[in-house]
Amino acid sequence: MSTGLIVAIVVVIVVLIIAGALLSRARAGMRARARERELGRRREAAVEQHNEAADARAERAQAAEHRARIAQQEAQRERAEAELHRERATMVEQGHADDDLMTERNR
Repeated sequence: MSTGLIVAIVVVIVVLIIAGALLSRARAGMRARARERELGRRREAAVEQHNEAADARAERAQAAEHRARIAQQEAQRERAEAELHRERATMVEQGHADDDLMTERNR
């Protein structure tokens, strides 16, 4: 074999080794980018789930606050009616409502 042929074979082998290493590195980079894309998709899905859960809880909280305001208003109305009955009882007790009592009796 001639020296030139041996050098050519060695050069081809070195080129193939370098090409294999570059191809391996390129594949590793592609796998890393694919993992990043998958992670990004999962991250977006998780964000969407959390936002949907937050929206649902915010709606439930708003509805609960509305029910609480209604309950508070009903409680205030009940207290006002109780106070009205106490005032009437005081009027009756003090004799200020005798005319009303007589009118009710005549009906």
